[in-house]
Amino acid sequence: MSKKIAVFVGGGSNDSVYSEATYKNIAEIVDFPIGRKTVTKDMIDEYKTLLQSADYLFSTWGMIPFTKEQIAEYLPNCKAVFYAAGSVQFFARPFIESGILVFSAWVANAVPVAEYTFAVMSLANTGFFSTHRNLTSPSGWHHDGHPGNYDATFGFISYGMISQMAIERVKKNLENIRVLVSSTSLTKEKADALGIELVDIPTIFREADVISNHLANNEHTVGMLNKDVFKLMKPNATFVNTGRGAQVVEADLIDALTECPDRTAVLDVTWPEPPKEDSPFYKMPNVFMTPHIAGSLGNEVHRMADYMLYELRALEAGEELKYSVTLKMLEKMA
Repeated sequence: MSKKIAVFVGGGSNDSVYSEATYKNIAEIVDFPIGRKTVTKDMIDEYKTLLQSADYLFSTWGMIPFTKEQIAEYLPNCKAVFYAAGSVQFFARPFIESGILVFSAWVANAVPVAEYTFAVMSLANTGFFSTHRNLTSPSGWHHDGHPGNYDATFGFISYGMISQMAIERVKKNLENIRVLVSSTSLTKEKADALGIELVDIPTIFREADVISNHLANNEHTVGMLNKDVFKLMKPNATFVNTGRGAQVVEADLIDALTECPDRTAVLDVTWPEPPKEDSPFYKMPNVFMTPHIAGSLGNEVHRMADYMLYELRALEAGEELKYSVTLKMLEKMA
C-alpha cells in the first residue's frame, strides 16, 4: 500500500517545532513530496496540484486559515490536519465542518502553561512580587501580609486542561490548600470528589489569595473579567492571566490595581499584544508582564510535534485518537 501524501503548510515555524528526528519518524509513515518545505499562504496556487493530492497537512503556529470554499478547491483529498500547537480556534471550524479531522497539541502546550501558572501562583502567595517592587532601599526589606502557601486559597477561572494540570501541581506540592474553581461543565459531585470547591467567579475574586484565568477564548468571554469582579479582590491578592487578554477589561483592572496598590497582576497576555506604548501597565509597580512565554518555547515546542506524531501513528493503526478536536470542544477551548 502506498503512503499517504503529506505537506507542511503555514508560516515559518514548522522547521523549529518539528525536530529533525520527529520529521524523520513522520516521514517513515507518510510521503512528503517536497520534503520539509512549507507551503505558505502566497504559495498555495503554485502548489495547488500537490495540495489537491494531499491526504494530511502538518502545521504549527502560522497555520493558513482556509475557508470551506478554499478547502473544497485546494484540499479535496485532505483527511486530517495535524496542528503542533495549542489553540485551533482561528482555523479549525471550516475543516471540521468539511469532514476533515483536526488534531491539536493543546494538551502538550498545556504542560508549560500549567507549570508557569503553578510557579507564579506559588510565588505570589509568598509575596514575591510585592516585596520585589518594594525593595528599592533597605527600608523595603520586609514582607507585607501575604498568606504563604499553607492555608492559602487558590482560585481558577474555568476547569480545562491547563487548570486541571495546575491544580494537580498545587495539590501535589502544597499542603492544606483550598482550591476554588468556576466551571460550567464541572459538577458539584465531581468537584467534591476532587477535593475542590465549585463556586462562581465573583466568589473566586472575593475569597482567593491568587486568581488564575483560563477562560476559553471566544466571543462570549470577551470582557467577562471587569470591574464587577476586580473590585472584589482582597488586599495582597494577585490576578494571573495566561488565558487571553481580550477577556479582561484592562481599564477596570488598572482602576482596581490603582485603587488598592497592594493588589498585584501578573500578565502573560494582554489586549492588544503587546500593549500599546502608552499603556499604564508598563509603569505600574504592581503589574508584572511577560511576553506570552507561558506556552511552549525552546525545546518544549518539540513536545507538540511529538504529540502529533503519536496521533498520526494511532490514526494509521486504527487505534484510539486522543487529541482530535470537535465542534463542541471549540465552544470551550482557549
